[in-house]
Amino acid sequence: MINTIFKLISGVLVCLMLLFPLTAQAQNESFLQQESFISEDLSGEDFSGKTYQRREFSDANLTNANLSQADLRGSIFTAAVMRNADLHGANMTFTVLNKVDLTNADLSQTILEDAILSRAKFDNTKITGADFSNAILDVPQIDQLCKIAEGVNEQTGVATRKSLGCL
Repeated sequence: MINTIFKLISGVLVCLMLLFPLTAQAQNESFLQQESFISEDLSGEDFSGKTYQRREFSDANLTNANLSQADLRGSIFTAAVMRNADLHGANMTFTVLNKVDLTNADLSQTILEDAILSRAKFDNTKITGADFSNAILDVPQIDQLCKIAEGVNEQTGVATRKSLGCL
């Protein structure tokens, strides 16, 4: 008798869980779990301190977005607009940032090891303490960045000038 009641209650609970699988918390966090942000307008969004590894942000508008201290390893930002974006202390190891507009962005203390930054725009970009070790950059970009490179990355201990190969 008790086994039958227990089985009945268990069956009802399983049915309810199948009918109503999402909790309110899961619905609110669905944006954070999104795999792709291609061509989305994310201007002014706050991604600070969050983990977005291996996500795609290609052609996204990240103007004035806060990505400080974010873990963005392995993500793709091809042709994204990141004007005035705060990337201070972000980990962007193995990211693809080709053709990205980083005008007025803050890349200070950002880790850009093994990143691809070809044809990225660095006008008035802050790079103090950024680590570009093994990053792929165009020669004109390296020349431009070496003129303002200074500081040492607090996480990796690598000097910005050394990571860029500045003479």
